[in-house]
Amino acid sequence: MAKQKFLVCCVFCVAIAVASHFAGDGYSAKLMVWIAIAALVASSLRFVMLIGELNFATAAFYGIGAYTAGVMTTMLEWPFVVALLAGGVVAALISLVFGFITLRTKGPYFLLIGFAFAEVMRIIYTKSEWLGGNSGLVGIFMPEGLDAYTTPLVILLSGGLVAALYLIETSNVGKIFTAIKDNEGVARSVGIRVHLSKVACFVIASFAVGVAGSLHAFTNNVISPGDFGFLLSTFALAYLKVGGEQHPLGPILGAALLISLNALALDSGLNEHIFYGASIVIAMLLLPKGVAGLVGRALSCRPRASRASVVARRAQ
Repeated sequence: MAKQKFLVCCVFCVAIAVASHFAGDGYSAKLMVWIAIAALVASSLRFVMLIGELNFATAAFYGIGAYTAGVMTTMLEWPFVVALLAGGVVAALISLVFGFITLRTKGPYFLLIGFAFAEVMRIIYTKSEWLGGNSGLVGIFMPEGLDAYTTPLVILLSGGLVAALYLIETSNVGKIFTAIKDNEGVARSVGIRVHLSKVACFVIASFAVGVAGSLHAFTNNVISPGDFGFLLSTFALAYLKVGGEQHPLGPILGAALLISLNALALDSGLNEHIFYGASIVIAMLLLPKGVAGLVGRALSCRPRASRASVVARRAQ
């Protein structure tokens, strides 16, 4: 069943990517790119929640991926594919050390450490002249000929990584992560190496975030320290909560809804922050399981109604 859903997700991503190619390079295409990258970041946040932790270091690894891709493209002139993947690899390697040290803590302590780490990395970018300081890095372009396919490429890569995270979640490895979240003591008693499993989960998610950061660099062509503050993690959490954290499509639905509403607020001349905040509050109060939960309930009502009608006919 999980593999079937994985294939369906892949086919869906391909279809959206093909359709996006005909959207041109206008505002709608940029909106699709932002949604795809945001959905990947929110999905990685959801993946770490499999072990019961909220990862506010997401912004740090997103920035690490972006700056790695930027440095390798503008200074070292490495090929696009290498720079893109290097963003994920470097983020994963740093997260290996960070996670090994910090994942011995839990709950709010881990969250605050992640928050502090993200701010430290932002300050490092600001103070590093070779990284452009406050101005950041400019001229991070895709190869000629490939830039015309930016939107479908970003959707395919982001969708593929989201599907891969879901495939891992439904595998035996994902069951280990869930067992740790449910009860660490029981997981440890059956031979699961809890700490190393947590680190593995964290590294996988950080690789995905690092690639998302690389995509951010290549699609915006310019990066600066202000792009990677703690608000990035806050927005990712908002996408997840509004979309529904219990369903793998939740991050995608949340990102699509909130980013679209934000764009609508900007076009209407409204204060986008108030509009954004109001949308989150309303969703949290009225949709405790998010948009995905609402869609799931709507789809499940039809079979129940049909079964009830069959029983009623038989009774007659």
